[in-house]
Amino acid sequence: MSNHTETSFKSTDGLRLFARDYAPASGPARLPVICIHGLTRNSADFDEVAPWIAAQGRRVLAVDVRGRGHSDYDPDPSHYNLMVYADDIVKLAHDLGIARAVFVGTSMGGLITMTLAMRHLHLIGAAVLNDVGPALSVRGLQRIAGYAGKVEAIGSWEDAAAHVRAINAVAFPDNTADDWYKWARRAFRETAPGQLVMNYDPDIGIAIRGGAVKPSSLLARFAFRRLARRRPTLLIRGALSDLVEPEQVALMRASAPAMAYAEVPNVGHAPMLTEPAAQLALRDFLGSVD
Repeated sequence: MSNHTETSFKSTDGLRLFARDYAPASGPARLPVICIHGLTRNSADFDEVAPWIAAQGRRVLAVDVRGRGHSDYDPDPSHYNLMVYADDIVKLAHDLGIARAVFVGTSMGGLITMTLAMRHLHLIGAAVLNDVGPALSVRGLQRIAGYAGKVEAIGSWEDAAAHVRAINAVAFPDNTADDWYKWARRAFRETAPGQLVMNYDPDIGIAIRGGAVKPSSLLARFAFRRLARRRPTLLIRGALSDLVEPEQVALMRASAPAMAYAEVPNVGHAPMLTEPAAQLALRDFLGSVD
């Protein structure tokens, strides 16, 4: 864990949204980094990698997308979609006076970054897509749909750790008991003694369970090409990933030959970006971006 300040901003439709703000180490001014988490996750996912990036001289903002973490839940579940999420990021950048940033998007966060590229490419100086792309494996989508938004009664942190382990052990076979406990602390919040709930609005799962999230589309492929052909882009993939498999990687690399690529051994969907292979790729990539 590291020191950060908490900031909030209002969406255009009036929700209070939250972000963690990590100050950069001293040195020449460099583009800030905006980190966007996955579907059922929150800004705490970046509580180790964000200070590591900040130590390299970049301000880092890790957001709680609406419906997650400390951000307000949306009374209209239809607003849980990529276009609305992207508009929220635009509002964050505007309110904080950020004209351009490096985007680090894990899973859904990468899809939000690709969505930004369609209408707000000027905001993107460079992008890191963490285990996501314009074509996704049906196998991975079905697995995520199997748990997203499904609420279970959890009575202890030990049960919470067991819950996240049951869902994610296939992707993180080397995780220790301490790793699962740390994950549980990020993924759950305590509403009363002996009463834990997932740290997101269950309604965020409606779209993926209803089949609204497609394995691919013309729009997704266009968004990816616009991003990866016009801005420096790094794809990081977990070697065990069931969402971005070798077939999808091959399609992405053929569509954007200049895209940088790194694979994280013995990790599935999605790398935490603290793994040595991920950090080597991130350090090299960020070092090439102003």
